Amino acid sequence: MKATADATGTRWLARAGLRPTRQRVALASLLVGDGEDRHVTAESLYAAARAAGEGVSLATVYNTLRAFCQAGLMQEITVDGARSYFDTKMDDHPHFFWEDNSELTDAPADELEISRLPAAPPGAEIARVDVVIRLRRT
Repeated sequence: MKATADATGTRWLARAGLRPTRQRVALASLLVGDGEDRHVTAESLYAAARAAGEGVSLATVYNTLRAFCQAGLMQEITVDGARSYFDTKMDDHPHFFWEDNSELTDAPADELEISRLPAAPPGAEIARVDVVIRLRRT
């Protein structure tokens, strides 16, 4: 099973032209090895790596996640301006942020309608619109 996850992680890295270092393959395998999309924080990925017996530092996890984003493999979703989540699903889609447990999940994109955006200031263009819908359990 680990060999399959490692192969999937290695292919994912190759798609972006990233060198498959031991740490990158280990983290990529945790992120995409089973074919499922993930929303992780650096801390949650670090904990998963440690639980899997991988010897990586938290700084390495942060640096690797940033490299994955820069390579176009993941996108960073910022909640509250301070907390970042990293999403392996790369299409445009909204998110639910569950306030009680600080979990980020995908929201149904087909139910979101944005009828109008403000014009970008002169000399700028809109690169992306992130939609995070905060939820509180009742």
